[in-house]
Amino acid sequence: MLRKKDKVAMTPPMGWNSWDCWAATVNEKQLLENADYMAAHLKPFGWEYVVCDIQWSEPLAGTGEREYRNFARLTLDEYGRQMPAENRFPSAAGGAGFAPIAEKIHSMGLKFGIHIMRGIPRQAVHEHLPVLGTDVTADQVALFHSISCWNGDMYGLDPQKPESQAYYDSIFQLYAAWGVDFVKVDDICNTNMYPNNPYSAEKEIEMIRRAIDRSGRDMVLSLSPGPAVIEKAWHMEKHANMWRVTDDFWDKWELLKAMFERCEVWQKHVSPGCWPDCDMLPLGRIGMGFHSGRKTNFTRAEQVTMMTLWSIFRSPLMMGGNLPDCDNWTLSLLTNAEVLHLLKHSHDACQLVRDDTQAVWTSVDDDEGRYLALFNLCDAQAEVSCPLSELELSSAWVRDLWQKKDLGAVQGSVSALLAPHGAALLKLTRAH
Repeated sequence: MLRKKDKVAMTPPMGWNSWDCWAATVNEKQLLENADYMAAHLKPFGWEYVVCDIQWSEPLAGTGEREYRNFARLTLDEYGRQMPAENRFPSAAGGAGFAPIAEKIHSMGLKFGIHIMRGIPRQAVHEHLPVLGTDVTADQVALFHSISCWNGDMYGLDPQKPESQAYYDSIFQLYAAWGVDFVKVDDICNTNMYPNNPYSAEKEIEMIRRAIDRSGRDMVLSLSPGPAVIEKAWHMEKHANMWRVTDDFWDKWELLKAMFERCEVWQKHVSPGCWPDCDMLPLGRIGMGFHSGRKTNFTRAEQVTMMTLWSIFRSPLMMGGNLPDCDNWTLSLLTNAEVLHLLKHSHDACQLVRDDTQAVWTSVDDDEGRYLALFNLCDAQAEVSCPLSELELSSAWVRDLWQKKDLGAVQGSVSALLAPHGAALLKLTRAH
């Protein structure tokens, strides 16, 4: 069933997120530099979202200094709603918020997104700031025991109080006025994360969905972090557009190898407007905001494996590296039109084989033919093959999508000799 919320993300969203490269320190200049690069080099290939990640309202983010011991001092308006820190986002001065940045990004033909934590700022609660449109203050709607285990800035909101919905409505009205197209909500995706919380994250997800619908503006709803629990797939599909199936994903082979099992679990829950999310692509130059700037630790073969799995599974693609630092290799991964075609024009992806040494995935092209992804999970070069009978074919014409060349007709089976941790992505059509 296609829902109204699905129509804002009929295919997996593609964009850039500031976290992997700039962590909590991203500023206006860096956002716009990445937007400029995307518009110039990536937009023709379907990349469109520019997403500002966590702590954008904190003036001291990344400095190691704090005014409060347990939570950060944020820039808030009189109703406890976060505003961009003006020392980092100077165009936000005078209450403009993110509207000037969104307008610039929209003028490039791109879309703008932000990150938020679930709940209400603890600062607003302790200062007894009013909730817009109500007669109550923030301390009257907060759940004081509901605090993220890794970021102490927010209290959860009590779903039994209608003023909690009013607070969510107020922040999404603000985001709509700014021109926000994408909202990543954190500390909410794994609904089993806080088993002692009498009000599960499910209720906050529902309040957020309601607030977006009431805002009058289409926004993609992305939920983090994972892993989301498969038992709640129905709830994610009903309320969100993207949800993380993993905790933060970084450039480590063991994390990439583990993603095959996660994709296996979620493969039947991929559909228009509903995208299990394998997390950002730690490609190119990353880590500057963590004071450890580096090129990705993934080998080139591992980078191809990651892009192949994300593409055939149809995960959202969110580039994590700083775009202006892209070299030709990284750019080639992000602009291979034949590979990216799978994001918009394939369906029914499923895993055929997986053990400790190899994995095989297939999907169906919207027009004709099938896709076949062969993965070598070994630490040494190895051949991976798939009988054509698994694809209901006896013979096929094979094209290598990464190499952009035809390999000719095959019978019986398809195989590829792959580098350690490497992959091949093939398109198969019936041989004439």
